[in-house]
Amino acid sequence: MKRSTLLELDGVGNVLLGIPLILFPSTVSRFLGLPPPNTTLYPVVLGSIFCGIGIALLVERFKPSWSGLGLGGAMSINALFGLVLVAWLVFGQTALLVRGAIVLWGLAVILIVISAAELIVIRFQADNQPFQPDELSRHR
Repeated sequence: MKRSTLLELDGVGNVLLGIPLILFPSTVSRFLGLPPPNTTLYPVVLGSIFCGIGIALLVERFKPSWSGLGLGGAMSINALFGLVLVAWLVFGQTALLVRGAIVLWGLAVILIVISAAELIVIRFQADNQPFQPDELSRHR
């Protein structure tokens, strides 16, 4: 899969998930079988997103050949969000409806699979890039 395709899928997917949650959080939560907003789910998810964005910023800082958030940043956010969501599902104390558990486990799997695909593309591109001696001077 091409880098641009992964970025587009990831970006559109995030927007399509985010807008309904922003506009109708209670309705979407009920529809998806998720717990009401008075649980720890949302702070945990928000924390994982903040951590993923932080990692993405560090990747951007120390990998100047990538521009913007880039695939490395998207991979960081997706991997951390997926892994924290799995940890919350395994160790969390909130009882979920079956539908909610299916939605959240499905989301976790999708995030981890997408981040793995992004990592493969990143590694493939890095392995196929010719060495540029002037890159060493940029890192000093």
